[in-house]
Amino acid sequence: MARFIHLHTHSHYSLLAALPKIPDLVEAAKKDGAPALALTDNGNMYAAIEFYKECKKAGIKPILGVDFYVAPRTRADKQSGIDSRRTRLVLLAKNYAGYKNLIQLVTKSYLEGFYYKPRIDRELIEKHKDGLIAIVSAFNGDLSLALQGNDTAKAVEIANWYKGVFGPDLYLETTHHPEIDGHETIMSRTKEVAKKTGIPLVASNNVYYIHPEDKQAQQTLMLVNSSSDDRINDDDVADFSFISNATAQDYFRDTPEAIANTEKIAAACKLDLPLGTWAFPDFKLPEGETPDTAFRKIVYGGFATRNIARTPEIEQRVEHELKVVKDKGYSPYFLIVADLLAYARAHGILSNIRGSVSGSMVTYLSGITNIDPIEYEIPFERFLNPDRPSAPDIDMDFADNRRDEMVEYARQKYGHDRVAQIGTFGTMAARGSVRDITRALGYPVETGDRLAKMIPMGSQGFPMTIDHAIELVPELKQLYENDADTKRIIDMAKKIEGCARHISIHAAGIVIAPTTLTDFTPLQYDPKGEMKIITQYDMYSIDENGAGLLKFDFLGLKNLSILADAVDRIEKIEGKKIDLDSIPLNDKKTFDMLARGETEGLFQLNGDGMTKYLKDLKPTTIHDINAMVALYRPGPIQFIPLYIDRKHGRSPIEYPDPALEPILNKTYGVLVYQDDLLMIAHKIAGYSWGELDKFRKAVGKKIPEEMAAQKDKFVKGCIEHSSWPKKKAEELWKWIEPFAAYGFNKAHSVSYGKVAYQTAYLKANFPAIYMSAVLSADSGDIERVGESIVECRRMGIPVLPPSVNESFSMFSVIKSADASGQTT
Repeated sequence: MARFIHLHTHSHYSLLAALPKIPDLVEAAKKDGAPALALTDNGNMYAAIEFYKECKKAGIKPILGVDFYVAPRTRADKQSGIDSRRTRLVLLAKNYAGYKNLIQLVTKSYLEGFYYKPRIDRELIEKHKDGLIAIVSAFNGDLSLALQGNDTAKAVEIANWYKGVFGPDLYLETTHHPEIDGHETIMSRTKEVAKKTGIPLVASNNVYYIHPEDKQAQQTLMLVNSSSDDRINDDDVADFSFISNATAQDYFRDTPEAIANTEKIAAACKLDLPLGTWAFPDFKLPEGETPDTAFRKIVYGGFATRNIARTPEIEQRVEHELKVVKDKGYSPYFLIVADLLAYARAHGILSNIRGSVSGSMVTYLSGITNIDPIEYEIPFERFLNPDRPSAPDIDMDFADNRRDEMVEYARQKYGHDRVAQIGTFGTMAARGSVRDITRALGYPVETGDRLAKMIPMGSQGFPMTIDHAIELVPELKQLYENDADTKRIIDMAKKIEGCARHISIHAAGIVIAPTTLTDFTPLQYDPKGEMKIITQYDMYSIDENGAGLLKFDFLGLKNLSILADAVDRIEKIEGKKIDLDSIPLNDKKTFDMLARGETEGLFQLNGDGMTKYLKDLKPTTIHDINAMVALYRPGPIQFIPLYIDRKHGRSPIEYPDPALEPILNKTYGVLVYQDDLLMIAHKIAGYSWGELDKFRKAVGKKIPEEMAAQKDKFVKGCIEHSSWPKKKAEELWKWIEPFAAYGFNKAHSVSYGKVAYQTAYLKANFPAIYMSAVLSADSGDIERVGESIVECRRMGIPVLPPSVNESFSMFSVIKSADASGQTT
């Protein structure tokens, strides 16, 4: 007996239409013993890579497809009424050629055929048919619509057209829904058309949720964008769940060939995606050069540019780094980034590099970074080492008012069809899920608000979940355990929590392909209507484990715009040309100003809490600023008073062991940076750099089992590598453990600390000019303008309008700001 295979399934990436998460969908198939599974989301391929990898991991054959919307006339026709009546067609990729044609069809449906929904038409179907299997949908297919009107002749004509295009790769879908009025009649007529045309039937259940009891949660998703009066329809009994093989055998016992054809289709689909490889952009090189030799030339040219002596020690480090870059095959990536930043410098676009890349000497010499890693004792291996499996990640900050120029430069250099911004997905958050479910179930709005407000807000990078909120909030837990209505709401809210709600543009991510982007990823326009093309694959599907494209982060930073504006004003007004990379790092005016708490308008150093600590600290070196950037965040903030007391001699500088002094002497024996922790594990416990990468991830997640395993490894390492007694090793672990999850990347702190110092230096030495640049940058934010004006008056700086086109509201704020800090 043939086995039923699901070939028409939707995930939560069928935005606000289906419920299943990809792992849940695959788990359901595996639990039922299915050897294969198809994904056919509505009009898109958002989840294709995630689904493919999840299936492979589970030992299930992945079948990639799309449930397409088909235009009633052509994709160019967009007339109200007639062209909004779309039909459906399921297409599955038999092979890699079919996969590439799915990408073409999806892309063109969005870029050429979008009218309420992304649409294909007969012309596109004929052009991109190769490698595809077609299933004419039982719901809203053009054939089923003809049969609803009992127009068998038209249905036969439609079926024969598809047969002429797809030949033996065409099937008519049959489904079992006696609970839906008239559906059995349509299915009976479909079987007649199948006999007349010789087109085989294929069984399906069109999955939109896993379990029958998930129906209400799926209905809630569909109500998210509707009015507050809409409620779940309890009379809707249609079942679009993930039926089992046994259920399918019962449903389709009269048409066993329809089940057999699910197996036949699954056997015909043999798609192998080339994951795990990079496709570097096509960077043009001089004849005879390779990426490795070209990058080496740039690096060694940097000794003269940076005015650095070529000592044996530095050359040894440079050669080590170049070898790692070459052996990992990353020279093309570094060449591209170096070229982007060279363009920015040549065109006066202020830039900064964040993250661990500032630990690299070759990036400093090649002009990618502006931090000397030797001076700041930043290890290269934190950024890149032979054991690191993932690609380097270089985050580029640009003056936010000129970021688009950098994107346009990339398009011009590599081709407009090869550069796009990366798509990202907004999801149903904990609070919103509770409110949506409460409304859909018909409870008062006040009930949803009350429960939602009990859920704490998440922090950046750590979104709050409903389960975590129940753990944190006793009142919410009590309600959940004792109130039936609350339990019903919460349980259903957890089902929609995390579902994709919309696609938008990633804040920074750009991809550059060696050929046209549709060789790698489907594309679409940004839904906000700005005609910006974005990838349908997000940052997790676009990289070497997916489409194989490198992600370049172009971030816009307002403070860089302020710095650039201030430098330009200083030159125009005072005739002084300021090179921000060459300003003295021991400027007394700057540190005195920080000690007075004059921090308004500064990068990273403003705000009440930071200002208080700076007044207590009275910083005297750039290292103090770097440390504050690292410490002033949840977790390590508790170490700031100790750092201050040790700096000023109010507490003794102590180390658990003299071996830690070389690592912690610049921070007075206080653990400040994640790198401190890694260097301790490396030098004292003998961790390799590959092991350190795993160590960093383990302690950062604070998972009890992983922490216990790392403790055993760390203690054993101290004993074997440094000949420490076990008790002493355990005491060191106990000392570092509270800090482990909160350590901040030193290279990132130093990079941002430098920008923070630059803003402070300009404000201390050119206060009126710098604050005028701040006022201009903040002119659209009335509250920020008011704060800046108060700061100017406190410093005795006369306030002038930031531009002659000053708005009335801006004028009102200037008039109403007073020395006490009050604004209206």
